[in-house]
Amino acid sequence: MTYNLLQGRTNMKNNIPSSLQKIMKNMKRKKNKTDQANRNHKAKSKEKETLIEETLAEDTKEDTVGKEEPKTKEEQLELELEEARDKYLRLMAEFQNFRKRASKTQLEQAENCAVKTVKQILPVVDDFDRAAEQEDFSEGVSLVYHKLKSTLEKLGVKPMQTTGEDFNPEYHEAVTSTPAPTPEMKGKIVDTLEKGYFIHDKILRFAKVVVAE
Repeated sequence: MTYNLLQGRTNMKNNIPSSLQKIMKNMKRKKNKTDQANRNHKAKSKEKETLIEETLAEDTKEDTVGKEEPKTKEEQLELELEEARDKYLRLMAEFQNFRKRASKTQLEQAENCAVKTVKQILPVVDDFDRAAEQEDFSEGVSLVYHKLKSTLEKLGVKPMQTTGEDFNPEYHEAVTSTPAPTPEMKGKIVDTLEKGYFIHDKILRFAKVVVAE
């Protein structure tokens, strides 16, 4: 009877189509690979856990080496005092740096405000200069003009020297050019259409000039 059962199973297996047999073999092969991959993954995970535990143990051991617990209350107080002193010095250094940065920022903001204000006044100064060249000043207006120039000087504003100087693109803006009257004047400024100004040795406004070629 056992022989008949085995023979029946063999016949059933032989009756399974070859394509289905291939699929079953592939499924079995994939299952074996999956099982092997799972076993490998578990083994690697176990190794990682062991390595992490060993590393933590070493770190804990290193942290404790060289750090002796205070033996007395006085030693504990001295340790706390030293830590407090260190924190205080760090805070003082950070505060000093903050004050320096704040002062620098305030100074830069004040200078920027002064520059913007003076730039708005320069066209008025230009009108005064043109009127002064025509000698179209009353005594009162002349006093106002000189007082305005004196105030600008106190703010660090001073005019550029242009006419007769060599043309320098860092300070001058060439509006036009003209033939040089002499070879020595070639490349020099022969006329100033609009004065340039410095403020604290920084360029406030470029000078608009005529250059000899």
